[in-house]
Amino acid sequence: MRAVVFERFGGPEVLEVVEVAAPRPGPGEVRVAVRAAGVNASDWRKRRGLMERGLPQRLGYEAAGVVDEVGAGVAGVAVGDRVFGFSSVGGAQAELAVLSWFAPVPPSLGFAEAAALPVAAETAARGLDALGVGAGGAGGTVLVNGATGSVGSAAVQLAVARGARVIGVGGPAGHGRLRAWGAEPVAYGPGMAERVRAVAPGGVDAALDVAGSGVLPELVELAGGAGRVVTVADVEGARRHGVRFSGGEGGRALYVISEVGGLVESGRFTVPVGRVFPLAEVAEAHRVGEAGGVRGKIVLLVGSESGRSGAS
Repeated sequence: MRAVVFERFGGPEVLEVVEVAAPRPGPGEVRVAVRAAGVNASDWRKRRGLMERGLPQRLGYEAAGVVDEVGAGVAGVAVGDRVFGFSSVGGAQAELAVLSWFAPVPPSLGFAEAAALPVAAETAARGLDALGVGAGGAGGTVLVNGATGSVGSAAVQLAVARGARVIGVGGPAGHGRLRAWGAEPVAYGPGMAERVRAVAPGGVDAALDVAGSGVLPELVELAGGAGRVVTVADVEGARRHGVRFSGGEGGRALYVISEVGGLVESGRFTVPVGRVFPLAEVAEAHRVGEAGGVRGKIVLLVGSESGRSGAS
């Protein structure tokens, strides 16, 4: 089968799509013929050598596709079912991938939209859980910094679904979407804190940073203390300002994979797909993603899906 591989660290040019051995599912897992796989910032961090150091490496932790093999002990899923989810071992940017946590693709979604869900939803849910948003029915006022990106949009929608009042900080082009999701948009940039106080004079109960844009001091001030702020994007800033960083080391919110489908079908959750590329153009997908400016998730299309859509 073909898969995305790199044998040295560097720029997008180190990425290759080559033949590798097909994986097999273990107990509790399924193997899917991948139709779409999400691309995330962690992919180019891995490619640059900023994460795991061993070589060669393969990319991709989220995918959607059609089940073609079922591992021992798996119930309720059969060959031919459409599923999406996470791979615990990675390598999901390939023709075949093993998913360790999975759920049916929501009926209203195509494979590209389903592949955009897992990482964004899990990261958002983990950050909100760390802040206690929704715990015991408590919502309060939550500020999401970076609200118009894929993780930010997921955080906004999950927080609204949990009963919170949400203030979303993001670019003006995304403010219409934020309003449609039930959030109050605020523009980023100088004066952000004053704009937030204009809509929430008493500040906020909690703040989630998914952008890593250097505004943690302002978020701490608005939330009334570092203990009310969580970042999933700014490791150094978290250390500097005493803010909690959530990178999944304390456990992941994998339960959200089973819950998000219901929210999608009720019209309360979506992760916009910004650009799609065929698997063979993964290097270009990295160039576009690293350059920024794409509103929505970047997704690779595989197999019959790539032949149908291509880059857009």
